[in-house]
Amino acid sequence: MFELTPRIGPRPETTDCAPHEQVSQNPDASTYQKLKERAFDFPFVERRPSIISVPGAEALWLAHDHAHGCQESFMVGNEFAHVHPHYDGSMHLMLPIECTLELFAKGWGEPHPMAASGMIPATAVMVFAARDTAEIETALKILATSYDFARGKLSNPASIRL
Repeated sequence: MFELTPRIGPRPETTDCAPHEQVSQNPDASTYQKLKERAFDFPFVERRPSIISVPGAEALWLAHDHAHGCQESFMVGNEFAHVHPHYDGSMHLMLPIECTLELFAKGWGEPHPMAASGMIPATAVMVFAARDTAEIETALKILATSYDFARGKLSNPASIRL
């Protein structure tokens, strides 16, 4: 079961269009670096420049033989998540719908604005930047869920819709 503790404090400011970026509550350099050091450690994940995000964003790209998730578990190609550059610090990733509901309810992220228009799947979300070591652990838990979704370990029930 995907369960998160509530995020403390007000939600950060974000843009409401593409590029979808976090513009307040951005991480300090040390916190950002600690997140990135661990974010790319999942087995079968390649670290690549994102092919869908802003310059400097780094993608988590799942090796072909391990990419067994549904179409809604990937952004483009085998990219299932990316970490934005330091000035932003947030991540975009794909989650099963029931997990997105928990993410939003507990204040850890928001839908991608293009999902509301149907241009991209409702499984596409922004996860707010980690502000400290404890929040890095939560961000990595969310990222691990996206990883499992891309590997086909989690389903996206059609009966659950936003």
